[in-house]
This record gives sequence, C-alpha cells and structure tokens, in this order.
Amino acid sequence: MSKRNIAFVVLFITIGMIIGLGISSKISLQAISYGQDVKISKEASDILARTNQAMAEVVAAVKPSVVNISSSRTIKSQVLQNPFFNDPFFRDFFGREFSQAERPRERKESGMGSGVIVDKNGYILTNNHVIEGADEIKVKLSDKREFKGKVIGTDPKTDIAVIKIEASNLPVLVLGDSAKQKVGDTVIAIGNPFGLNQTVTSGIISAVGRANVGIADYEDFIQTDAAINPGNSGGALVNVQGELVGINTAIFSTSGGYQGIGFAIPSNMAGKVMDTLIKKGKIIRGWLGVSIQPVTPELAKQFGLKDDKGALVGDVIDDSPADKAGIQRGDVITAYDGKEIDDPSTLRTMVAGTAPGREVSTQVLREGKPITVKITIAELTSEAAKQSGDFDNNLKGVHVQDITPEIKKSLNLPKRIFGVVITDIDADSPPDGVLTRGDIIMEINRKPLNNTKEYTAAVSKIKAEQAILLLIYRNGSTIYISLSDK
Repeated sequence: MSKRNIAFVVLFITIGMIIGLGISSKISLQAISYGQDVKISKEASDILARTNQAMAEVVAAVKPSVVNISSSRTIKSQVLQNPFFNDPFFRDFFGREFSQAERPRERKESGMGSGVIVDKNGYILTNNHVIEGADEIKVKLSDKREFKGKVIGTDPKTDIAVIKIEASNLPVLVLGDSAKQKVGDTVIAIGNPFGLNQTVTSGIISAVGRANVGIADYEDFIQTDAAINPGNSGGALVNVQGELVGINTAIFSTSGGYQGIGFAIPSNMAGKVMDTLIKKGKIIRGWLGVSIQPVTPELAKQFGLKDDKGALVGDVIDDSPADKAGIQRGDVITAYDGKEIDDPSTLRTMVAGTAPGREVSTQVLREGKPITVKITIAELTSEAAKQSGDFDNNLKGVHVQDITPEIKKSLNLPKRIFGVVITDIDADSPPDGVLTRGDIIMEINRKPLNNTKEYTAAVSKIKAEQAILLLIYRNGSTIYISLSDK
C-alpha cells in the first residue's frame, strides 16, 4: 500500500471517529434533555401520597399487637459409654472427674419467633414450632415490656399454639375473614426476622388454598410474596383494613432466606383452633371415615370423569359417618359443604374443621352421575384416627385399601399376591420417596396381611421410633423394605 493510500485510510478513520463522537454527544445531550423534561403530575403525586399515608396508618395501628417471642429448651446430649468407665482401677486412678464424664451433658438451646395478641387479657396466637418443647417462654411487647409466657394449648397438626401473659388492656389485632381474601390482594407481614423487632414488609397474596406443602398435617395456606424470613414465624399477615388474615409460618427457600414465596395459616383456621384450645383445652376434629386418593388422569378415564378433580373414595370404614350416609367405594367426592374439592388434602382439611354432630351436604359422582348425600360428621377419636390411617410412627401418611377383584385385574396381580394396596402417601411423611402408590404391602414385621383391618391392627401397635420391616410386591417381584427414623 502506498503512503498516499495509507494517509487516506487514516484520514477516513479519523473522520469516522469525530462523527461518532458527535453522534454520541448528541445522544447524551438528548437523553439529558429528556430527563429534564420529565414531570410528575400533581394528581399522580397525590395518589401516591394518599397510598403511602394509608399504608403507614395501617402499619401504625397493627404493629403494637405483634410481639417478639423467645424460648429456651434444655437439650441432653448423648454420651458414648466407654468400657473403662466400669473398671474400678480407672475410677480410683483418675478420680471423681473421670466417673462424671459418663453422665449425659445438658445444654440450653434458644429460639426466636413472633406472635399476635388476639385478646386484651393476654392471649397470644403463634406457631407451635416457635414454642415446642420450651422450658421457658419470654414475650416482649412493642413498648419494650417483657412477660413470662404460659402455654395454653398446642396443635402440631396445624402448627398453631396459644400462649398467655399476665397483662390487661393490651392492643388487640382483630381476626379478619381469610376466606374473603383473593389472589392479588395487598397484604402486610409483621414480625421479628433474624431478631429485628417490628419489621414490616408488604406484597400481595400469590395463591390461596395451598396444600401438600409438607409443613403440617392439615394445610390450607395463603401464599404471599411479602418478605418472610426466619423469625417471622408466628407473626401477622394483615390486609389493608388492618385485620389479621394469616399467621406467618414458613418460607420456600433453597438458601434459608427470602426467595419470594412465604406461607401463612389462614385466620379462619387459626381462629377455630385457638377457640377450641382456650375453651376445651384440646383439639376436636371432624371425622368422615373414608380412605381417599387423588383422581389421576388415568383414573378419571377409568371412572368416566370429565376432569381429574375431586377425592376418590378407596375404602369406607364400617359404621363410620360415610358408611351410614351411603358413601361407596369408587365414589368421587366433588364438593363438601358447598365448596368444590380439588384434591384429597382439601377434603381432609375441611372435614377436620367441621364440628362433630353437624350435617353436611356432600356432592358425589357415582358411575358418572352426580348425587347429593347428607353426612352427619362424627368426632375424630384416637381409635377413629387409627382406622383412618393416622398413625404416629414410620407408616404415618400411608393410605391403603383392600385388594378388590377390580384392583387385582388392573394391576395384573398374580394369584399368590395378597395384602393391601397403597392408594396415596402424604408429602414429606416418613415413607415418602421409599414407598409408592400401587405398592402391595404383604407383611408388616414378618406378619402376613389380608385386609385393611389386619393392617390397622398391626400398625396401631408400632411405636413412634420403632423400625418397621415390610414385604412389598412391586413391578412383578417381592422385596423387603425397612422404614426407620433417619
């Protein structure tokens, strides 16, 4: 390339750079001028100002009713037994300190959460897991006063607890009707995340009626994106009217912190549990007396259903309310007390919240035809709970039914196979992920089974911590499976 050509290239590049800088500077100046021209109308400012004022008033009204709860419990550590401890020579040689080393050691473990004052005389609503196993409970009010808390009652199955402090004329948060809350409603969460007292966050209701989350036995959660973190448990979720619509309970997180999904127990459920604990000192739940399972797309086709909603009745307990009302195996319960049933968890929670003795209208699909059945709900006693499969051991959450000729045919079971078939397994229960729907339980602890009555009798005798040996038929072969605490 000649010197003249090189000079032309350099000149061309230089001119291009100058033009580019000019365009860039014009763009920057233009952007700046646009920014200067942006104005906020007085109407828009007034709307935002009124919204801010409204939110501030709601927060100021409800904050005094939210308290800080700190608890402490004594933990006994397990000490491995050393064979030398029993040797008199070593005891005499090393002295008293050596012999004391074999004693179990104790340590204090503390926890922190939140609570909501719901009665001016000192009743406070919180989560069961906030105060569970506590030796001492301290309650700190928004005005810095501290009181000793006394447990009035707890319900682990809904994760609700009621405690009381000796005080009067306290600021009270009114319970709202959580059933009226809709997805998109603005809500405010108040609590003590990470020990930071009286922290306020806001958001919307993301979903209602959340179940199968694995937090409690009876779930009907309000889901919210209002920031909830450790320490918020037991705190208040309030609506724009300043009413309590939920008790903040848990978060969905992979990091242990806020990730946009929090769960609160609806005030309607929490209020019923609280009233029962205060008035009767125990929880009274309704009982229907059926074994139910989800309606899968495959089952929906088999039963001639339009969709896969409802709760399929796998078995009916003799002399139960369902049996007396004429509920049959194969019925699909689609509505209960005027509300649609999407899945078994919804029905289970609604029945549990029904007062024993009350007659409830229930919609059922039987062989594709809708019928209405009147059922008088009974009380869920400990015996009834066992009949329904609600055991406090490693088979908790497993739902079974007898092997009918239809089931034997659909699963293509050999004649030699006997026992009970698993129809459903609750999420996060001990057998979840180990057993599966469709497994045939043939033996429990080496004892053969023929029907659900024998299953109930066998499982009801097993203690909470006891390991269970099962003989299972699955995928054409039998296998042994051991269930034990992890």
